[in-house]
Amino acid sequence: MIIPVILSGGSGTRLWPLSRSMYPKQLLSLVGEGTMLQETVARLQGIADAGPMYCVCNEEHRFLVAEQLRQVHANVGGIILEPVGRNTAPAAAAAAMQIQKEHPGAVMLVLPADHVISNPEAFVRAVGAGLDAARSGALVTFGVIPDSPETGYGYIKAAGDGDVPFHHGQPRKVLEFREKPDRETAEEYISSGDYFWNSGIFLFRADHYLEELARHDPEIGIAAEAAVGGATRDLDFLRLDEEAFTASPSNSIDYAVMEKTCNAMVVPFDAGWNDVGAWSALWEVSPRDEAGNVKKGDVLAYDVHDSYLHASSRLVAAVGLDDCVVVETADAVLVAAKDRVQDVKAIVEQLKAAGRPETLLHQRVFRPWGSYETIEEAERYKVKRIVVNPGAALSLQKHYHRAEHWIVVRGSAVIRNGNDDMLLSEDQSTYIPHGTLHRLENPGKIPLELIEVQTGSYLGEDDIVRYDDRYGR
Repeated sequence: MIIPVILSGGSGTRLWPLSRSMYPKQLLSLVGEGTMLQETVARLQGIADAGPMYCVCNEEHRFLVAEQLRQVHANVGGIILEPVGRNTAPAAAAAAMQIQKEHPGAVMLVLPADHVISNPEAFVRAVGAGLDAARSGALVTFGVIPDSPETGYGYIKAAGDGDVPFHHGQPRKVLEFREKPDRETAEEYISSGDYFWNSGIFLFRADHYLEELARHDPEIGIAAEAAVGGATRDLDFLRLDEEAFTASPSNSIDYAVMEKTCNAMVVPFDAGWNDVGAWSALWEVSPRDEAGNVKKGDVLAYDVHDSYLHASSRLVAAVGLDDCVVVETADAVLVAAKDRVQDVKAIVEQLKAAGRPETLLHQRVFRPWGSYETIEEAERYKVKRIVVNPGAALSLQKHYHRAEHWIVVRGSAVIRNGNDDMLLSEDQSTYIPHGTLHRLENPGKIPLELIEVQTGSYLGEDDIVRYDDRYGR
C-alpha cells in the first residue's frame, strides 16, 4: 500500500502579498481551478494501491486545511498538527510513526503541498517506476529532468546505467546532492547529463525511513517519537506534543537522511514540475496572452509585455511595462521587476520588523465557522462584514472592552444575547453591551451575512473570553 503524506507546513513569504503567514500559498488558488493543496490531492488519482492520505500542517492552518480537503472529498487518514515548524524531516518522521501504527510496512509518498505538476500522468508513472526500489529498502527521490541551467534549485547527481537514457525513468543510484549553483556551474551540470533538479518528493517505506533517521540524525527520531507518543486527539486532528516536538532539531529530509544514506536512489521524471518559489515562477507556469502577459482579475493593460498582473479587489491598470510583476490585494500592492522578485522577502522582513499585520493576515480572515472582513476602522470603532457558514456557530463569548451591533443582511441568525435567545432575519438587528455573554449561529442552508459595528476603548481580536466552542479553540 502507498500512503501519500502531504507536507503543508510552509508560510510562503516569497509570494507576498497574496501569501501570508496565516494564509500561505498552498491554500491559495494560483494555478488551476483548485488551491495548490487541492491540486496536490488531485494528482494522486491514478496511483495504484493508494491508501488514505495524511497531511502534516501548522496547527494555525488546521481548519482551512480540513475544509479544503473536505471540498475535494479527499480520503484522509489523518491531519497531523505541528505546534512549531521544524522543517520536513521531523514532520515526515511523525507521519511515518503514525503510519507504522496504522499501516505497518506501507510505503510513504511524501510530497509538498505547494508545487505545480502540469502532467500528473507522467508523475504517476514516475511513482510506479520507483515503487519496487522503495519496497526493497531504497529511499527514493524524484529528479526533474532540467531544461535550463536554473540557479534557484538544488541538484542531484545520479549514476549512469550503460546506454539506457535517463529519461526512461528507471531508478538510479544517487551519487551526491548539490546546493543551488551559480550560472556557470549550472550550465556544466546540464551539459553533463548526470544532474537533475531536486524536487523534494520522496518514496520510501515508513519503517526504512525511521531506521535511516535513527542512524543518521537520531535526535529527530527521538523527539518525533516522544511527540507522537504524547499526541492528543482534537476533533479530527492529531495534535503532536508541543514540548517534545519543539525539542527536535530543525532539518530537511535531504540533509538529515538523503545526503547521508547509502540507499538513496533517484527516479528522473519530466512532468512540468515547478516549486512556484517566486512570482516569476508563477508567470512561467501560467497561461499568457499574445503579449506574454499573465492577467488575473480585473486587469487592463496597454503596451505591456511579459508581465504578471494580478488584481484581487479592484481594477488594476498598467501602461508601458515590460517584465514586471504587479499584485494587488485589499490592503497592499506589490510592484517589482520580474528578475528581482526573490527580493520580496526583504519587504516582508521590513513589515515584520515594524510589527505590521500585512504579513500575517488578509483583510478577509477565515475561521472554522466562516470568515470576517474589516471594512472600516478608526479610533473607538470598527466595522466588519461577517459570513457564517450554514450550520456553523461562533463560540459562546464575551468582551471586556467593546460593545457590538449586529445587523443581518442575508440569511437568518440564532443569537444568544445575555439571557435572551432570539431569531433574527434580514434587516433586523441587536445590540450587545460589553461584558455580555453572547453567541451567533447560522441555522439555515445559505451563508449568514451580517454587518458588525464594534465600539469601545479597545478593539483587538484578543479581547475574547470563550466559554464554549465547538471547534476546540
